[in-house]
Amino acid sequence: MKNNKQIQSPLNHKLAIFLSLNFGLLLAFFIFIGLIFSEKNINDFSINQTTIINLVVHFFTVVFTIYFLFEYCFWAFRKKLKLRKKALLAFCGVFLLAIPISLVFSNIVIYLFQIVPDDFHNRLIFLNLIKDLVISLIAFLTTQFITMLIHNRQVLLENQQLIAENTKNRFEALKNQLDPHFLFNTLNTLDGLIGFDDEKAHSYLQNLSSSFRYTIQNKEITTLKEELDFVESYAFLMKIRYGDNLSIQYAVDDKYNNFHIMPVSLQLLIENAIKHNVINDKHPLTLFIETTENDTVKVSNTIQPKINAEAGEGIGLANLVERYRLLFRKEVVITQNGVFSVEIPLIKEINHS
Repeated sequence: MKNNKQIQSPLNHKLAIFLSLNFGLLLAFFIFIGLIFSEKNINDFSINQTTIINLVVHFFTVVFTIYFLFEYCFWAFRKKLKLRKKALLAFCGVFLLAIPISLVFSNIVIYLFQIVPDDFHNRLIFLNLIKDLVISLIAFLTTQFITMLIHNRQVLLENQQLIAENTKNRFEALKNQLDPHFLFNTLNTLDGLIGFDDEKAHSYLQNLSSSFRYTIQNKEITTLKEELDFVESYAFLMKIRYGDNLSIQYAVDDKYNNFHIMPVSLQLLIENAIKHNVINDKHPLTLFIETTENDTVKVSNTIQPKINAEAGEGIGLANLVERYRLLFRKEVVITQNGVFSVEIPLIKEINHS
């Protein structure tokens, strides 16, 4: 299975420049409107050299100021921290940066362009500082909004992938049961039981029906008890085929019966164990299914690999690992050291929000 592709963050230099230019134009427009209505008689308003210089200077100072602030916010939100820490880092830093930047540009406006009288210097510095603090808040809120959009898109993408993986997993399980080789063995076994042991043939058919019914159910999640019932039905079919050479031992605490698990997950592990290990009179296979104090269910077996392992080994297990990561943000633990074991997290409560 391909790894989940993360959405590339748009918090980059191009976006910072784009936003800065747009906010600069917007502010220049409001300043222009303010200059018009500041005249006692609006009809007497005229665009002169001072007005043009005033607008140009304000535009470029705003563009550079908000560009630096956006770059800082983007840097903060790109860091590998929890969202709250990112927001705190961006919020505090952006206001601390705004003060020196505002003072620098205010002095450039005053002393380089000399567009205001000397007695208006302090007032202009104060007004520019207030303006730049407001711009800082705008930069922070805009970046936070973009980050939320990115997060929501990522969640949507992962949910879509999860639905696809669950559907694929159920399809693979059903396909395996409808595999001609599997059906041939199943029907051949059933044919051998009919007339010889009709009661066992009836039980065999019931368990086969239960297996198909569970496989095609439209559930994204199920309880451990329901999954174990399915496993017992599937195991019954396999035990008829392999006899005493295949056994499953259970050590499941009843308190976990109503904990949640993904459908067909335990069956997948049993199927893989049967598929990839030698099972005969000299090498019987025993599988262990047990719950642990870590709120997990563990499936384990001794490793006795076939000489020619079947193709596709590990693909179903990789899908299971990915589905748990997507849906629950939990890890499936796989270990192998003479004994192959897989621990699947059991979920106590499901968030339906």
